[in-house]
This record gives sequence, C-alpha cells and structure tokens, in this order.
Amino acid sequence: MADTVTTGTAPSVAAATEAPLPSRRGFLSWLAVAWLAFAAGVGALLTLTARFLFPNVLFEPPSSFKAGYPSDYQAGEVDERWKEKYQVWIVRNADMVYALITVCTHLGCIPNWLQAQNKFKCPCHGSGYYRSGINFEGPTPRPLERAAISISPDDGQIFIDKARKFLYEKGQWTDPAAFIKTT
Repeated sequence: MADTVTTGTAPSVAAATEAPLPSRRGFLSWLAVAWLAFAAGVGALLTLTARFLFPNVLFEPPSSFKAGYPSDYQAGEVDERWKEKYQVWIVRNADMVYALITVCTHLGCIPNWLQAQNKFKCPCHGSGYYRSGINFEGPTPRPLERAAISISPDDGQIFIDKARKFLYEKGQWTDPAAFIKTT
C-alpha cells in the first residue's frame, strides 16, 4: 500500500516544477518584436547621425551694408528703415550723420524710438536714451553703441560697418569713422 502512494505523487511534483515549452508561434512572435525593436533603435541612431552631419547654422544679415545717400535722411530725424533688417538707426542732426546700433546696453533688448518723447525707450526694463544714444534713465549702465559709418568712394552712398563699434565711455564717438560730417 505504501508503494502505490509514493509512485502516485512523484509524477505530479515533477510536472509542477517543469515550465511548459514555448510554442513555435510564441517564439516567432517574440522574435518579430525583438527585430522590430532592433530596427527602431538602428533607425533612431541613423537619424541622429544624419542630424549630426548637418550642424545648426544661424544666418545673420551681413555686418556691412549701403544705406542710401546722405540726402535721403532729413536733419533732426531718426530713420528706422534699417532697424528690422540690420538693427541700426541712422540719425542725422544739423552737422552730422551717425548710426546707432539698436541693442540696449543693459540686457540686449531692442529699444523703440519714441518720436513724441524724443527718446529711445527699452521695453524690457525701461532704459531710456537721448537721440544721441546717451543713457539718462533706467538700469542701463552705458550709452548705445555707434557703428562705423562712411561715404562709399565708388557711388557716394552711406556705408555702415557694424563690425566696428564705437563706445562713448572710451571717447570713441569723436573718431572720424563714427560719424559723417554734413556741414
């Protein structure tokens, strides 16, 4: 009687510890998922590699340009036609023409010319500049910068070079390249 009990329990314990073998369909499904994951990884890697081959390029306007003839600018006015494209105001007063760079010296915002108040006003933090570019209000630490300006010898137009900047606090506004005499 004891022999029949021991032989009856041994196969059931062995069957419970063995895992069932995967079916052929299940194996092929997992293989397909693995290949799709591998293909997606390789595709992402190739995309990143292709993106690396084309670096970010920032296209900026040229730093020098011709701005028309001195007679195109009226005395006592601030001309804003080059503000959007080249970030320069051209100011003509009674005896000279100069080009102010339209970047606030506080944090680099672009001020606006307020004709009625006769000043440049930065919309970011309220810095104010006179028509000459000298600061008088707000947190800005120094005046606006001037760009090099000259008369082109080949056609007589105003030539502005933003690569050369003139700073008031260094006494560079009196440099002959910082303005054009009109009288």
